[in-house]
Amino acid sequence: MRHFLLLLLSLCFINCYQVERDCTEFKTGTFEFSYTVDGIEKTGKFVRTDRYNIDYFDNKIDSASVRWINDCEFIQKELHPKNKDGQKAIHFKIISTTDDSYSFEYKLAAKDPYKKERVEKGTAKKID
Repeated sequence: MRHFLLLLLSLCFINCYQVERDCTEFKTGTFEFSYTVDGIEKTGKFVRTDRYNIDYFDNKIDSASVRWINDCEFIQKELHPKNKDGQKAIHFKIISTTDDSYSFEYKLAAKDPYKKERVEKGTAKKID
C-alpha cells in the first residue's frame, strides 16, 4: 500500500509539469534553424511577418503566405510553387518555447488518404 501511495504521489508531480509555451514572441521576426542534407548539417534563415514567411537556404529564397490559427499554430503555403508538392499547405505547431527559441512540429495541412502521415520536428532560434 505504501508503494502505491508513493507511485500515486510521484504521478501527481509529473502531471503538474507544463511545457512553457509563450508563442506570441515568435509570430514575427528573423530566425535561424539547422537542417541536414545528405549527412551535411546546414543553417538556414527565415523572416516571418504577420502574413508572410521568407526562407533563405542553400542560396535560394522562397516565400510563403502565413495564416495563424491561434497563437501557437499556423498554416503556411508557398506563394509561387514550382511543383505539386509546393502547392500543398503545411501546418506548423509551436510545441515549446524558451527565451530565444521554439521547438515546433509540422505536417501537411490536408491528410493524403493514400500516404502515412509524416510529422517532422525542428527548432528555430530568434535572432532579431
